[in-house]
Formats: sequence, structure tokens, C-alpha cells
Amino acid sequence: MENLKKLVLEDGSSFTGNGFGYDCERVCELVFNTSMVGYQEIMSDPAYTDQAVLMTYPLIGNYGVTDEDFETKTPTLGALIVREYNDIPSNFRYTRTLSEVMEEYHIPGLWGIDTRKLARSIRDLGSRRAIITDANVSTEEAVKKISETPVPHDAVLRVSSKKRWYSKTASAKYNVVLIDCGLRLSTLHALNARGCNITVVPHDISAADVINMRPDGVFISSGPGDPADASIVTKLIGELKGKYPIFGIGLGHQLIALAYGAKINKLKFGHRGANHPIKNLQTGKIEMAAQNHSYVVDLKSLDNTPLRATHVDVLDSTVERIECINDGVFSVQYYPESASGAYLYDKFITNMKEAK
Repeated sequence: MENLKKLVLEDGSSFTGNGFGYDCERVCELVFNTSMVGYQEIMSDPAYTDQAVLMTYPLIGNYGVTDEDFETKTPTLGALIVREYNDIPSNFRYTRTLSEVMEEYHIPGLWGIDTRKLARSIRDLGSRRAIITDANVSTEEAVKKISETPVPHDAVLRVSSKKRWYSKTASAKYNVVLIDCGLRLSTLHALNARGCNITVVPHDISAADVINMRPDGVFISSGPGDPADASIVTKLIGELKGKYPIFGIGLGHQLIALAYGAKINKLKFGHRGANHPIKNLQTGKIEMAAQNHSYVVDLKSLDNTPLRATHVDVLDSTVERIECINDGVFSVQYYPESASGAYLYDKFITNMKEAK
């Protein structure tokens, strides 16, 4: 039975298709992701909180969802939009369908629309707010609902841990305090695999509490939203830099830049995909990286800070990695868990070893 739904953008353009997942009306920021695989990791990445993700690859759902592959325990994706949804997975590992998981976590979905046309619209005009609603709702009423819905500024607060917890490993050599701004579980796996016991703490922890834990290093996680909304973490980094090796990714990278006095800009439609080419300015080599971000560090603003850019995006020359050698602080905009970025975790280990 068809469940007709409509996607309406704030400029009045609309797309009608079929609903799947959770049946509700929702206003989100509309973005697109070019990955051919990995929809479960995208759906469960906290950095997509409050965003409706358009998948440019046409077939989604065909291998289901596997319990072991979630990036968070409670997905907070705003909505998922696809060309064709497959509700009969072919995968011996799958435990549930994508629609079942989306229904459990109250994530609405839309399929059967012209995703190429919508992706071109985002690329040409930029990311915009949109609403998924019933097909019988008029465009005028839908646009009014978008304008009357406040833009959320508490995404990090909602996804950050509410209390301290631990991820330990056998024969640990280092103790890391991880500031949770929207932690992806693959980050824990990468650190545990390198001999780190991890204490995960809320984003609003005080510097004094971190110092009392006597860590070997501090990790600032990725997360959702505008970095200006997480100023409490920027202040924390400012109080800890120079005292411990610090490594940040995603939102953590942007917050480190702000803590040193750099500026942040918002991109027209962001970087979201699994194969973005990154140039290492020190070696000239190209690395392929998975990305998910709307904001970037302003390259020119680094001139007045002790930070330097070491990697840039090949496609638009935006900053992808920065470091302050004297403080043992560095960060990356992309997700370094993939093969091409794994050495960055090793660098963090080296920094902690040398600081001991």
C-alpha cells in the first residue's frame, strides 16, 4: 500500500514520493551524500543530527542493517531520502531492514523521487531547509511550517553522553579522555586497537575534571551542527592545549581551530561522501577520505595563529588538517578510520608516547 509523502523545500520546490521508516512530519536541513555504500553508517552518524540526507546512489536498503555496524547506539538522523528503497535485503549478516530501524528511532524516509534533480538543486543553490509531510499538504502550508520551525542550536547537547563511561582494552598503554560531541563508535575501536583505555565524558566537562583524570592525551570527537553552538568545548580546548597531546576530528577539528583564534566558514552544500581526494601538502601525495561536514576552517585566518594547514581538499582547496607542533595538537576535518587516514591515530599515539 502506497504511503504518499511530499518533500517541500523552503523555496517552494516540491517532490512527491512514497514514505518509509517512521511516519511523521519533520523539518530538516537538506544535504546530499555521494557514497555508493555505507547507508547504515550514515544513518547512525550523530553528525547528521537534524539533517535530511539525500543519497545520490539510486538503490538503498538492499543489504539491510547489521547490529554490529552502528556508529551510535541511538541514531538521530533527521530523515533519509532515496531514489529506490529495497525492503528485501540480500545479506547473510543483516538483522533488520533499514525501514524497521528507522521506524524504531523515529526517522522518516522518502523514496521514489527524482534524486538527481534534487541533488543538482542542492549543488546549484546550496543546502536549504525542507519538510517531509503528507502529500495532501499544500506547498504554501508546508513552506509556512518551515519558516515557523526554529533552527535548532542544541545538537551537541542532545547527542553528547550525559555521564562518564569507559571503553577499555587489554594491555593498555595510554589513558585517553574523549570529549563526546557526537562520538562515532569506530573512533573508539581505532583507539582501543592501539592500546588506549578511553574515558568518554560529556561535552560540558570542566578542564579541572579532565586534569584530575591525569590523561596521556585528549580526543575531541566529531559531532553535529554549527561549531559556534559548542563554544563550551572551544573554551575547554583553550584551557587544555599545551598541557596534553590533543587530536580532534570533524567538529572537534573546527573547535580546535576556534580555540586558537582561527575562523570558520560554512560551505554552500558541504562535503559528504566516501571518496573525497585530500592532498598532503608535506608529501604531495593524495589520500582518499570519507567526509561529512558543512563547515570548514578559514585558511587565511590561520596566518594569525600558531596553527598550520598540512592537508587541503583537492576539489576546492579547503583546509582538511591543521596542527600546532609546539603544543602537540592536530586535527582533521575528515574521518581517519579508513585505510588512508589510519596513520593519524598512530601519530596521536606517538605524541602521547613522546609527552610521557
